[in-house]
Parts: sequence; structure tokens; C-alpha cells
Amino acid sequence: MHFRARSLGCLLFVALAFVMGGTSLWAFKEFVAPHPESADMYPSKDAHPNEKVTAAVDLYNAAPKDEIFGTNYVQNGILPVLLIITNTGDQPILMTKMHAQLVTASRSKLEALEVDDVFRRVAHIKASSTTPPRVGPIPLPTGAKNKKAQEQYQELTKAIFIAEAVEPHTTKSGFLFFDIQNIKSPVVGAHIYLTGIRDGTGNELMYFEIPMIASNAANP
Repeated sequence: MHFRARSLGCLLFVALAFVMGGTSLWAFKEFVAPHPESADMYPSKDAHPNEKVTAAVDLYNAAPKDEIFGTNYVQNGILPVLLIITNTGDQPILMTKMHAQLVTASRSKLEALEVDDVFRRVAHIKASSTTPPRVGPIPLPTGAKNKKAQEQYQELTKAIFIAEAVEPHTTKSGFLFFDIQNIKSPVVGAHIYLTGIRDGTGNELMYFEIPMIASNAANP
């Protein structure tokens, strides 16, 4: 009798919490960006001692690391990669013209995606063949999916690498996203190439070639 009363009380509590909180029990997980170490501390890196810049990457394609996201990107054919840039020099380096490309062991060349490209995939938004592409933010879905879509878009804008410069003796980080749908073995033997990074006077640095080491991550 007491057990039945306790069970009924627990059920009533859960039901009441759900009603009062709406969908709070199923809320989209808030994204908190990982705090980066110096790029020299990561196994997947390329250091340029003469230019005093090191670039590193860290895979976030498996638990527990990918649990910082509310969206399961790998299930949607997207590979999230944390990019870390450390500048130990006395002058800033400029990132506004940086170009990132993932080259797989089979020589497939994958360009880093823009926020809208990733969002279309994870929110399952299909472009219309009769409507020209929009310039600027794409429209969010309406109806029940609207709130989740907004939260997915906000997560992406917080996560993606957007640093315009890396100041002297600092480290900046953010995520690159690559479309790995239908790509066999996108991680093992792959490299990420960074070009277009410039010093404070506008001179382009030597390109970075960063091996993808799948430590603490799984090959999708």
C-alpha cells in the first residue's frame, strides 16, 4: 500500500513537472565552447617556429567529446573539428582570408562549410529548385520544429571558428564543419590544410598541414 502510494506520488510529480515546465525536460542542450589548451599541447598539429604560430585540430565526432553539442552532427553526415590557433609572436596574425580544406586518404577534398550549409543539413531544410538562393540568413522552419531549429542555428553561430585575428601570445579556437556524407574513412590518414593566414603586414604565412589523429574519437 505504501509502495503504491509512493509510486503514484512519483508519477504525479513527474507529470506536474512536465506540465509546469512545458518541454523543459526535453530542452535543447546549451552549447558551451571547450576551453582550448595551447595548440602545442594537441597531438594533431603543425608548428611553424619561424613564424611563431601553431595550428592544431581536435576531433569531436564521438562520445564523450561530442556531447557538448545539442545536435548529433555525425548522424547528419557532418564532421565537427575543433581548430586551435596559437600565436606566440609579438604581432597579430590575420584570419579573415583563411581557407580550410580536409583531404582524405583517398584524396577526396572537402571544403569547410558555412553556418547556413551545416544548418540546412541538420535542420533538414531542402532548397527549392524554383527559388533562387537567398543571400544572408536562411529562413527558419515554421511550426513545431521552429524552436529546435532556432536553437540549432544559435549553437552553430556560437561554435564555428569566427576569429578575425589572433593577438600576440594568445590562443583562439572554434569549430570547422565538413560534409562527410558518403565519404568512406574520412578521418584515418586524412589531413587538414589551412591557407590564407597572414601576418600583421598582410604577408601570407606558409600553409599548415595538420594530420588527423583519431585519438579519443571514432572514425564515422
